[in-house]
Amino acid sequence: MNIILLGPPGAGKGTQARRLEQSRGMKQLSTGDMLREAKDSGSEMGLKVADIMARGDLVTDEIVIGLIREKLQTENASGFIFDGFPRTLKQADALGELLSEMGQTLDHVIELRVDDEALVQRITARSTCANCGEVYNDITKPIPADGKCASCGGTEFKRRSDDNEDSLRKRLMEYYKQTSPLVGYYYVKGTYSRVDGLAEIDEVGAALAERLDS
Repeated sequence: MNIILLGPPGAGKGTQARRLEQSRGMKQLSTGDMLREAKDSGSEMGLKVADIMARGDLVTDEIVIGLIREKLQTENASGFIFDGFPRTLKQADALGELLSEMGQTLDHVIELRVDDEALVQRITARSTCANCGEVYNDITKPIPADGKCASCGGTEFKRRSDDNEDSLRKRLMEYYKQTSPLVGYYYVKGTYSRVDGLAEIDEVGAALAERLDS
């Protein structure tokens, strides 16, 4: 099973993707993580990525699709969770063609819908474990009283410099501009659905499971 998780910054895509990895043996494919991994790998593709990033240029769709192809061919997983790709209709077409070429399908496109004002409050209170990336929130999921991450025991936590209201609103506007065409694209294909991204983590997970098992 292959799925796309859509949602604005802070909607909880990373948290839910990790839960799906643990519960269903799926593999999250994050564009940013794949590019950083390729850059540090020393492979032919990685050298291309490193050169492009060093020049400050945008990585082409062809290279990202090439990285996804490598993952689909080499990763042992029950399915893949695409995070951060596709962002455009051209990329959506390219991903569909790649999956078809490899005898695979895109089974679900699920958007974690949120109320913008509530999301701003959530994100400006967000911090992450510097070691494992576990997400905490001053209001809904505070850092444990002993100052240690509940997942890995780490003691260092950080906040993103762009987790402020002005920056977040700009990121939200950019997300909606990019995503609106994709929602229509996948709705027509019959793969799109949505869940409440601001519900409790377990409730969001249950809603996702219901969609995946339908």
